[in-house]
Amino acid sequence: MYRRQAYLATWLILLTVAQAAALLAVYRIFVQTRTGQAVDTISLTANWIGSEQLHRPVTLVLNTMSVVSLALVTALVLFIAVYRRRYRLAVVAFVVIAGANVTTQLLKLQGLRPEYGIDPERTGNTLPSGHTTIAASVAIAFILVLPRAISAAGTLALAGWAAFAGVATLAAGWHRPSDAVAAFLVAGAWASAAGLLLVPLPPALDSDGSGSGRVAAGGAGRFGSGWAAGVLLIGGVAALVLAALLLWLTHDVINWSIEELSRTRSLVAYAGGAAGIAGTAGVVLGLIAATVPHLVPPRSHPVAEASPG
Repeated sequence: MYRRQAYLATWLILLTVAQAAALLAVYRIFVQTRTGQAVDTISLTANWIGSEQLHRPVTLVLNTMSVVSLALVTALVLFIAVYRRRYRLAVVAFVVIAGANVTTQLLKLQGLRPEYGIDPERTGNTLPSGHTTIAASVAIAFILVLPRAISAAGTLALAGWAAFAGVATLAAGWHRPSDAVAAFLVAGAWASAAGLLLVPLPPALDSDGSGSGRVAAGGAGRFGSGWAAGVLLIGGVAALVLAALLLWLTHDVINWSIEELSRTRSLVAYAGGAAGIAGTAGVVLGLIAATVPHLVPPRSHPVAEASPG
């Protein structure tokens, strides 16, 4: 038991540190360097491609995200957790949502963006994206509290929605790709850090809140959502590889003026930024989906007493 808890704690700490390091790398490369700013800006300014077709769904998704809607969704997440008697999950879900969104606002205010003359229309630091942080943290919170019967389908749907929200900030011209990528890393780091609150809990106590039951035997219920995590991880890694290739091709034209870029060149940059956002969403949420079953045991069932005779 204690060895398993030690493994889980170590994994969550490593995951938190890795995501924090990736966040710092994104900031140092795409905010602090001229080359990173140039690649990011070319991806953003190419958002005119397909803008007419994407305007309605993009606007619909982004307009649903506000302080009021975040509060309502948070209340729904807490209600689901409490209704299922997963009280500690309610605490962790709240910590993820509150911590990620507060951290994003602090980082946005404190981050310094050197002016290299790359994008004079958008001055100041915009990393991380607030809208993407809302989507990512809410998706993570729901993944934590969803019943296992719908966890796999729910995880894929939530990941798809969060990824689309991140890409939508790029399509709407609100944020550079790195802003959305950073938002997923902020939310993911908070999720893995908050997950440490679940590690030391005895499984029987966490399963029904009373400590009177036993964890259900067998692995089918416990790992039922594993295939969804695998889909997200494989798809996320593939998207990140594609993003790296497309942004490497974009690097070849960073000294060109935006007006000189052909539609093909612009599309390559735009697709690279979108793939980077979607890939980060897939990897971050996939890792969370793969870890949650180990932190949240199935609901326990009291052992039936044998009838006399």
